[in-house]
Amino acid sequence: MEMEIATTEFLQHISQTLHKVQLMERLLREQWIRAKYERNEFEFIEKQEPYSAGYREGFLWKRGRDNGQFLSRKFILSEREGALKYFNKQDARDPKAVMKIETLNATFQPAKIGNPCGLQITYLKDNSTRNIFVYHSDAKEMVDWFNAIRAARFHYLQVAFPGASDEELVPKLTRNFMKEGFMEKTGPKHTEGFKKRWFTMDDRRLMYFKDPLDAYARGEVFIGSKENSYTVLSGLPATTQGYHWNHGITIVTPDRKFLFACETEAEQRDWIAAFQRVINRPMRPQEYAVEAHFKHKP
Repeated sequence: MEMEIATTEFLQHISQTLHKVQLMERLLREQWIRAKYERNEFEFIEKQEPYSAGYREGFLWKRGRDNGQFLSRKFILSEREGALKYFNKQDARDPKAVMKIETLNATFQPAKIGNPCGLQITYLKDNSTRNIFVYHSDAKEMVDWFNAIRAARFHYLQVAFPGASDEELVPKLTRNFMKEGFMEKTGPKHTEGFKKRWFTMDDRRLMYFKDPLDAYARGEVFIGSKENSYTVLSGLPATTQGYHWNHGITIVTPDRKFLFACETEAEQRDWIAAFQRVINRPMRPQEYAVEAHFKHKP
């Protein structure tokens, strides 16, 4: 009976994950078909101008950091300046935020944002992740912004890694998160009560938020490799205190242990699998610098 319940939970989770991916793929596929057969962009390269010119300006509906309201904001993407900027007022001279193309990422999140054209933009500010949630009522406009960000990232990477092939650079343009969902966590002393948090795993960065649409994470954890003494374990230490969900996970790092709890066994398996994929992968030279920043955070 328990195995049947666990199998049902696992299949439900897989179904939800596939639905999210299908929504994103449907939006991109529809615009690809329209670009090829309606707008003839494959035949007339000049028609690709909206997202390959190195500069893009327009208005998007952006979610407010504090009040959660979506308001129209002016955005400018400039390869020359190496940044994506947005302005709180149409005639404002100074941008509200400057997002360097170097750390910029974009991923469609229709379910999370509650709009079929919802896009989550992330970038690093003082080595911490900042989220911006935007959408546009016109699917083509939103996909053009997505492709413009990818084009800007491609041109940046060509300069940053002159010896790399296009095949090596394309996977680095934008990325989907490895996994997202709710877990419970406790503090560093392991005596604090467990609190429910929304977790996002972006490659080696594990972030947790009070709400899935928060602009800033409450905290971030660097997940290194097994060669550097990082390990994921099923379950929690026997001395763990406080009420928590039944399916525990322990992340062992060189500095401390992080304790998490999942509501279902299926979620626990998925999270452990995601952690294990990252831990099994050797760290690249630039990832050691990221790890060092985490260790020296105030």
